[in-house]
Amino acid sequence: MMVRSGTPAVRLGTLISAVLLLLPGAGGTGWAQSAPPTLGLQGPQAAPPPSTPAASENPGLINEMGKLFDKLPSILPPIKSPSETMNDLSRLARPSTMVSGRAACPVSPSGGPDCKLAADQLCQGKGYKEGKSLNTDSAEKCSAKVLIPGRQRKPDDCRTDTVVTSALCQN
Repeated sequence: MMVRSGTPAVRLGTLISAVLLLLPGAGGTGWAQSAPPTLGLQGPQAAPPPSTPAASENPGLINEMGKLFDKLPSILPPIKSPSETMNDLSRLARPSTMVSGRAACPVSPSGGPDCKLAADQLCQGKGYKEGKSLNTDSAEKCSAKVLIPGRQRKPDDCRTDTVVTSALCQN
């Protein structure tokens, strides 16, 4: 069937109604399988397709963008107050200096090195208040027993010492 109408809206409406009539279940009623459809004018006129109820959700682009904007506050980090922002900026703007030296990292309760204390010691030795370690160095220190020929090495013969070699210091 070829539809030639002047306006695209009429063409689209005719096309949609034709598709709804041809799809079984989409228009609400379908043709019976046993009786062929009557195409003559003597039969009952076909009723216009019943209007489909409005969908509760429109799956279009605008609707999807609306969903995105609804979810946006949960995706973005919370907005800081002006005083919090100024505190962050002032913390970043504090003068800092990089210093070099060697400060041993003590062993923390978990067993690893605690280099924050060593960075603080290194900075306090140079006249600053606190520091952050920038560079560390590790070395294995062993007792003289390891050098005895034929002796089996034991787990407590050697230990790893970590030292901070440079730190960023602040007042």
